[in-house]
Amino acid sequence: MNFMEKRICNNTGLELSVLGTGCWTFGGGTYWGKQDQKDVNEVVHASVDLGINYFDAAEAYNEGRSESSLGEAIRKIHRDKAIIGSKVSPSNCHKETLIRHCEESLKRLQTDYIDVYMLHWPIHPHSIRHFTNRINIIENPPEIDETLEALRILKKQGKIRYFGVSNFSSNRLKNLPENEIVVNELPYNLLCRAIEYDTLPQCLEKGIGVIGYMALFQGILSGKYASVEEIPVMQRRTRHFDSSINTECRHGESGAEKEFLSALEGIRAICKSSGLSMAEVAIQWIIQNPAITCTLAGARNVAQLEANAKAVDLRLSQEMNDELDIVTQRLKNKLGNHFDYYESAENDRTI
Repeated sequence: MNFMEKRICNNTGLELSVLGTGCWTFGGGTYWGKQDQKDVNEVVHASVDLGINYFDAAEAYNEGRSESSLGEAIRKIHRDKAIIGSKVSPSNCHKETLIRHCEESLKRLQTDYIDVYMLHWPIHPHSIRHFTNRINIIENPPEIDETLEALRILKKQGKIRYFGVSNFSSNRLKNLPENEIVVNELPYNLLCRAIEYDTLPQCLEKGIGVIGYMALFQGILSGKYASVEEIPVMQRRTRHFDSSINTECRHGESGAEKEFLSALEGIRAICKSSGLSMAEVAIQWIIQNPAITCTLAGARNVAQLEANAKAVDLRLSQEMNDELDIVTQRLKNKLGNHFDYYESAENDRTI
């Protein structure tokens, strides 16, 4: 690998590596299982050596342990080499609460400032309900202006450098002030293309950087699963899968398994003819979209990290890109303009 390309968030001079390290597994938890801190340290240090500068966490990931684990690893390298992103839950967005939660994140991260601090989801009762069962907060959510005021205070105090949002649709972006939102973190991969309808174009128009997450769709685009049944149950909760069969689903829809399997088979055939792995193709397909500033890929160890980074040096032909778009188009059409993949279209939290 010769170098890691950096892309600028147009509303600022902030430069992010096109590949970022997702930190959801850090600290271990019920969703991903145990995660050894030694492996985390090695992944973070190797990321820096590879030219990756962006590390993405959230207070909700593993009940704060993701931030703590990242903080432990980051303190052993020069702070300027890492751009740390973290997210505050929508249930914690009243002014004083948000400021306190940011300070708690700073303690876990063992740093004086967070580079990019984001609202994890839009602020409304349905979204908040996923983070707390406190009725007084659910029924009395903060106004976005109050939340923005708190973020401006934190920025003025030097506790955050920039602020942004996560999972905000084009409709939600319309209510935000121009030139203050640095990034919008959104799900984006070959099997999850809904942001292409209008959210991605609007981010581009407004100069908002886009951090894509789920590059490998939680392992589904790694190429290791030959059938739906082989995919772990917790990774089968999205609208791609039939909720009547997959009991962990909460969306209540019949899913898009026919289109999903057709798309996956089409991707597999293209990979086979090219000699590239599915993970390499999936990551490079995202990177070749100039509207994406940075795409996140998790890594449990250095071997996985290096495999992800290898994809950055590749270049897919225009013909191959076109073929990938074609084989995944029916799935995109079926799922529609809804990128909250865990809820039904009717209950989409991003709208």
